[in-house]
Amino acid sequence: MTAIDLNCDMGEGCGNDAELMMLISSANIACGFHAGDEETMRATVKLAADNGVAVGAHPSYPDRQNFGRNEMELPLSEIKAVVTEQVLKLQSICDEFGVPLTHVKPHGALYNRSARDTSVASAIAEAVHEINPEIILFGLAGSYSITEAERLGLRTTSEVFADRTYQPDGSLTPRSQSNALIADERTAVAQVLQMVLNGTVTAVNGTAVPVRADTICIHGDGEHAVEFARAMNDALRSRDISIKPIE
Repeated sequence: MTAIDLNCDMGEGCGNDAELMMLISSANIACGFHAGDEETMRATVKLAADNGVAVGAHPSYPDRQNFGRNEMELPLSEIKAVVTEQVLKLQSICDEFGVPLTHVKPHGALYNRSARDTSVASAIAEAVHEINPEIILFGLAGSYSITEAERLGLRTTSEVFADRTYQPDGSLTPRSQSNALIADERTAVAQVLQMVLNGTVTAVNGTAVPVRADTICIHGDGEHAVEFARAMNDALRSRDISIKPIE
């Protein structure tokens, strides 16, 4: 592997977007349903364009109160509708700046539900496909998010996480558990290198789980997001792996 994408969730009001944007290759921009508004969306799209970073939509459940991290039981038609509304909102802003909308990555609880629920994964994929079948869908590596999108003919990007721990089935450890987040920089870097170079991740029970790593996520709201992003850059580039958007 000579290149990999490094993505980050942006426009969420964390105050570190400008620093992070210089260290990543793809930005997933909040579309107002869990964070952000049209003003922050415009500012983040411009910031991404100024730094040569690919722009993607980061749609969520309509749940600003809980930052989109609580699961909601919505009809599939409504899930499709809220994803469509958010992606089109960011698409219109991208059009204002003459910037392509390259990808969609669901946020939080919607992302996790899509990973394990074929119906939700299909509803999201259908929404994206109807907007533009050329848009790439980011999803958890090895999950229904990927297989359902590919079934519809969408291009997909298998995502892995620098700052989250994994279960033996390849799913992310729920945030409700105390060991869900990785706070130590060395541990995060070691996990990324294992996933990128070896194609495996060590689950919380110590087993090595096969994983495909096309893009690495760093959460912009993480306490050490900038430090993690800088360390990932240094570790990858020192091994002659460049950081660039998915093509």
